[in-house]
Amino acid sequence: MALAEEAKRRAAWAAVDAHVQNNHILGIGSGSTVVHAVNRLATRVKGENLDITCIPTSFQARQLILQNGLTLSDLDRHPELDVAIDGADEVDSDLNLIKGGGGCLAQEKIVAACAKCLIIIADYRKKSKSLGEQWKKGIPIEVIPMAYRPVVRTLTKRLGGAAELRMAVSKAGPVVTDNGNFLLDWRFDKVHKWDDVNIAIKMIPGVVETGLFINMAERAYFGMEDGSVSIQEKPAH
Repeated sequence: MALAEEAKRRAAWAAVDAHVQNNHILGIGSGSTVVHAVNRLATRVKGENLDITCIPTSFQARQLILQNGLTLSDLDRHPELDVAIDGADEVDSDLNLIKGGGGCLAQEKIVAACAKCLIIIADYRKKSKSLGEQWKKGIPIEVIPMAYRPVVRTLTKRLGGAAELRMAVSKAGPVVTDNGNFLLDWRFDKVHKWDDVNIAIKMIPGVVETGLFINMAERAYFGMEDGSVSIQEKPAH
């Protein structure tokens, strides 16, 4: 785990150093790799006297921003961001992402969509040729609680695979998102055309958002096992 943690740190630092400039409005993602990015950001803000405003994607991101003494704001005041930096559960060769393993996908996608540029930071375990190769827990889907059973039924009928309600670990009952919704994890049983699948899932009544981030990321930084940082650019189609 120490190797993976160091890989996360290297990726996070490389991305913050390459993409964050003075007077930037910055989207701050969620998850363990983002902790390193915020630490690096705080160091740079103090050391270089930068004026940076941070927009969080979750309660966790908000706490990180405040704990590090960074300027917190929201999309009401800043609906257009210069860059968003976030992690991912898996990144394929086309820079398509699975996100939402930590449960923050809807707010993450909103913030990412407001940014001129989405930068992904991850360790070597998240890099794959195609979705589902490394990440075996399925695609997270945020749903309105009353609709979770009909969504499961429609989803599996139309697209196959199996979908389960994500259950909490330290409390009885399901995981509840920052938005008060439930999460399904859809384990697909074949390779799909992901942009079509993303739209199809979104069209099911009761679905709030999917953990498929298609054609959104500009660049991904992966901390590798050998201590290097591998950079993956969005393919030119």
